[in-house]
Amino acid sequence: MTMSKRVRPHAEEADLHSRLDHLTLSRKEGFQRLADAPPRQRPELLPRRRIKKMGEAAMEEYNRGRRKWHANLGPLRTPQMDALHEDLWDIFDSNDQDGDKAKGSIALDAFPGLGKTTAVLSFARKLHRRILREEGQFTAAGHERWPVCRVGLTANTGMRDFNRAILEYYGHPGRFRGTAAEFGYRALDCVLSAETKLLIIDDLHFLRWRNTSGIEVSNHFKYIANEFPVTLLMIGVGLESKGLFSEGNSYEDAVLAQTGRRTTALDLAPFTIDSEQGRTDWRNTLLAIEERLILADKYPGILADDLSDYLFARSTGHIGSLMTLINRGCQRAVRTGAERLDQKLLDLVKNDAAAEKGRDELQQALTSGRLASRPKTAA
Repeated sequence: MTMSKRVRPHAEEADLHSRLDHLTLSRKEGFQRLADAPPRQRPELLPRRRIKKMGEAAMEEYNRGRRKWHANLGPLRTPQMDALHEDLWDIFDSNDQDGDKAKGSIALDAFPGLGKTTAVLSFARKLHRRILREEGQFTAAGHERWPVCRVGLTANTGMRDFNRAILEYYGHPGRFRGTAAEFGYRALDCVLSAETKLLIIDDLHFLRWRNTSGIEVSNHFKYIANEFPVTLLMIGVGLESKGLFSEGNSYEDAVLAQTGRRTTALDLAPFTIDSEQGRTDWRNTLLAIEERLILADKYPGILADDLSDYLFARSTGHIGSLMTLINRGCQRAVRTGAERLDQKLLDLVKNDAAAEKGRDELQQALTSGRLASRPKTAA
């Protein structure tokens, strides 16, 4: 085998990793790109006649811009996100205590499709910018300041893997070899050197709490709360049912309960339409989405008036399912030249399985008048 043949796979692998890293938040550079990214350039809203007069190359470029725009319509400032951010600011700012005090942790526990990670990253982005404005890009010791660290878990994550993920985020050269304890000391050194204030642990539900790894990591969370000068923000699904806040009689329960005692549980709720306020919140969200659509034949009320019931049934009130449906509908509307969203087009668009499963019952209630998605003031 020649040297060139040996090098090529490694070069391709490195290039692929570099490209993928632009799409992930597993390293500080990826999070910085997210935090520092300017607002996305919004395509011009052109009438259909202007679009028809475009040359082939100009139309391809215009539609490419619209594809990217519609695929990234969020994040939307929903009432749920605003309320969550207020709670996060309360807890984070109250944790600005002297170093001898353990900081309170946060567990964001909510069903899939409600925008947990999106909401947390939006908060983390604001926090990152605030701290750099107030304290500068470098610490007094001359190190780069990284206010936020994000780590994702898998079902097989143990303490060594967890610490290594922190080291990977910072790009520490000692992340490849070492014991769990050595990785832990290096992780603490990274956090202290970078003066990190927020440690986000995503997909915590993948961890099997009631086994050796689960207890080990739970103990490690307590160690972080005691020794690391950070606010710990854990994100997951069904964390309470998995024992994060358990207070049973066994040793394992007692260990997990200590984590629960230091943790404030927060959630994100789906949209509901059983009250006037809920219906108003739903309508305002649809109006906000409407404003962002770049479709030639859109008009005021295209979503909030003509498709309110339909979209609630198709999304079951989950913001993730709603944005998926809108995104895919816009892609089809641009690609086919329909240039608008209506029920006929959206009936052809597939949505996530959970939303489709709950669709029929909601649709029947809305059709029969037992439920209404529009507030009385808009009826």
